[in-house]
Amino acid sequence: MREFIIATHNVKKLVELDRILNPLGIKAVTADSRGIDLSDVEENGMSFKENAAIKARAAFEECHLPVIADDSGLCVDALGGRPGIYSARYGGESLSFADKITLLLAEMDGVENRTAHFCCAVCCILDDDRVIEVEGRCDGTIADAPCGDGGFGYDPIFLVDGVSFASLSAEEKDKISHRGNALRLLRDALSKEDI
Repeated sequence: MREFIIATHNVKKLVELDRILNPLGIKAVTADSRGIDLSDVEENGMSFKENAAIKARAAFEECHLPVIADDSGLCVDALGGRPGIYSARYGGESLSFADKITLLLAEMDGVENRTAHFCCAVCCILDDDRVIEVEGRCDGTIADAPCGDGGFGYDPIFLVDGVSFASLSAEEKDKISHRGNALRLLRDALSKEDI
């Protein structure tokens, strides 16, 4: 099984990535577990794709091993696409996700159009010459209140066919999620590469 460094400090995201990538013959590992110190990178891109590339390039420059970085977030139509690329920092970096959810629901109070989507951009750098970039999306709606105790981030308020991501099993979520969709595209691209 080939190991790829995952450029994230988010443990829940690492677990999800490993779960989705493992059947592809890829073992997701942290840089820390390989004795590599990945410094925090300023995500100053203007899109999920740019931020994923920034993180992947920084990680690759430090370790010179195959890396995968993703940037993902929730885009709410009635909020002009917010929180979008600022999903993790929505309302301030010190807010917990429970508080971010409360803030978002307050902004959505009385709003009829509750359509939204999750977006995930993935950048995979295999070596100096080979870079793969893919994006996945999952459309849904914003709930009136949190529901379910699984997942992470905004999962308790993101509904697909009336069911929150937080109410789905990991396997059910992986089949339809933005990250699952992006990683299947990555799998297809990697199948054409000599890795």
